[in-house]
Amino acid sequence: MTALPTALIAEDEHLLAQALKAELARCWPELQVRHHAQDGDEAVEMALDALPDVLFLDIRMPGRTGLEAAQAVVEDWPEGRTLPLIVFVTAYDQYALQAFESCAVDYLLKPVQPARLAATCKRLQGLLGARQAPGADAATLRSAAGSSGQTTEPAQDMLSQLRQLLAASAGSGELLSPARAAPLTLLQCAGTSGNVVHMVPVEEVVFLEAADKYVRVITATQEHLIRTSLRELLPQLDANQFWQVHRGTIVQARAIERAVRDEQGKVQLHLRQRPEVLAVSRLYAPRFKGM
Repeated sequence: MTALPTALIAEDEHLLAQALKAELARCWPELQVRHHAQDGDEAVEMALDALPDVLFLDIRMPGRTGLEAAQAVVEDWPEGRTLPLIVFVTAYDQYALQAFESCAVDYLLKPVQPARLAATCKRLQGLLGARQAPGADAATLRSAAGSSGQTTEPAQDMLSQLRQLLAASAGSGELLSPARAAPLTLLQCAGTSGNVVHMVPVEEVVFLEAADKYVRVITATQEHLIRTSLRELLPQLDANQFWQVHRGTIVQARAIERAVRDEQGKVQLHLRQRPEVLAVSRLYAPRFKGM
């Protein structure tokens, strides 16, 4: 027996989320909407835990935006499992079209109209049916998805498209992104007593690692904590010096001694001044290719 399709709705306005869920129940009764995330961070956590077939992501949410949430989900989606179908929900028509053309299956404009949602559901049903058909191949999925369907795109391509869309939206001010300041040169790290602040030069940092609501700052000889998120810290670092290698890890490029790829294609980084071995997400692995 084929399992019923599942979905997650990420929408910070409760009434809008309930209205979308109710309308989905009318036009697609088989779809199991099992989760409702109220912000982008919660959406990522729920999606990676439940692995739904479809994500309805509001573009503007507290924490991560819908685009940032989509990027985080794609980065950590289990290898070998088909990526979820993404539908962006937004009040901005032009922006939605950009998202749809790059990586989403479809988009919905607020307030969501029943006829438009029904058309989206039909499209999603066709894609899921094509995926489950015996012997389905890339050509079959391309035909079901149409010219802009995401199902033919590997995870790396989808991630690249999401990054391009994020960059474009930041440049246009669509997501109200702040202007990029000069890269940080010092990190102000609180001591364990709370009475001391350690000024850590950025060039001394070997790697940074997410730790709940903090970031671990690892130098050659010490470890500190800063009360921020890795997502907030990353744009403040020099991208030429600091490379994100996993959703929760950023490493200083010159601190890498070697990258080792195992028989399964997974990449691990060995560092010059630290004993830790850092895992590289499969979506960042292409960075480590011989010249």
